[in-house]
Amino acid sequence: MTVTDVAAPATPSAAPPAVAPLRLGAKLRIWPPVVLAPMAGITNAPFRTLCREQSGGKGLFVSEMITTRALVERDAKTLRLIRFDPSEQPRSIQLYGVDPVIVGKAVRMIVDEDLADHIDLNFGCPVPKVTRKGGGSALPYKRNLMRELLRQAVGNAGELPVTVKMRKGIDDDHMTYLDAGRIAAEEGVSAIALHGRTAIQHYSGQADWESIARLREAVPAEIPVLGNGDIWSADDAVRMVRETGCDGVVVGRGCLGRPWLFKELVSVFEGEVDYARPDFGYVAGVMLRHAELLGEWIGDEARGVIDFRKHVAWYTKGFSVGSELRSRLALASSLAEMGELLAQVDQEQSWPESADGPRGRTSGAHRVVLPDGWLDDPWDCAIPGADAELDTSGG
Repeated sequence: MTVTDVAAPATPSAAPPAVAPLRLGAKLRIWPPVVLAPMAGITNAPFRTLCREQSGGKGLFVSEMITTRALVERDAKTLRLIRFDPSEQPRSIQLYGVDPVIVGKAVRMIVDEDLADHIDLNFGCPVPKVTRKGGGSALPYKRNLMRELLRQAVGNAGELPVTVKMRKGIDDDHMTYLDAGRIAAEEGVSAIALHGRTAIQHYSGQADWESIARLREAVPAEIPVLGNGDIWSADDAVRMVRETGCDGVVVGRGCLGRPWLFKELVSVFEGEVDYARPDFGYVAGVMLRHAELLGEWIGDEARGVIDFRKHVAWYTKGFSVGSELRSRLALASSLAEMGELLAQVDQEQSWPESADGPRGRTSGAHRVVLPDGWLDDPWDCAIPGADAELDTSGG
């Protein structure tokens, strides 16, 4: 069975509310208003290509997190991560930084060297190596520092649209999203995406969609607000738009081992009430395509298959594969070996209900590691130390 064949029964879907194309700046119009969230080690060029193929080229697919210092210093790994496939249009880069001057230089470099068509700024990453330097989801607590960083980014971007992705705050006692949203709007961003969790939650618990609705009410109507968190299916995306009034959705963990989710999202936002769910034969074809793309990108088939191993459990979730065969797939070292192993599975298995729902990281709350004295003054504009800028990209 080829990757383009789907032999699965239709699954009913709720009719979507009316949504408009996502307008980013003067030139970009994204339809449907669906965005792939940056994920370290996941949303590289091969995965973006796969998702874009599934969506028919519709939507917006953002790179892995790129560190502004590493970009300005032309770090070799970073320059490789911003290599886009010729078919990628528009080209979208997510930047991380804490020093407004360096962020401004990175944005200017992107503009001058025509490296991308859209820039997203990361204010949502909760991992310790980012927050301990005052970055990611820690930075919006420093309102004036965030304002200066945004001012430098937007001021150096020219006609390129700049957007932001953030969380609700550090924890329930240090919420930042409403102030951060207003500051972002005042500094001229083109859109704001909100993950309905705090940094301390990481990916645990349930995303607070009500906060997305509150943010939509708090910022000017002409600035799109995108919702993120617990979108495991196309129906979830429809429900989020209907319940929050947001202008589009950002999908992260929901597409792990399921890039065809973007095909389903296109279907529901274009008014289809039914969409097909794949059988295992289709899934196996996508797995081989994904591993093949990784090998071409890396320049070595074996290394591509090895890099693909982390995706095996996500792709096979819920299917009757067997623990032994699943383990052998996670140790495969060639496309031929992968193909032989996948052929041993019943190709006509229908999509299992147990494959729906949460996937990826779901661990409990984590302590948020912050620079010393970070919470003392929310209006302090000082950059948190000379080594605050990470020197490598990819999260």
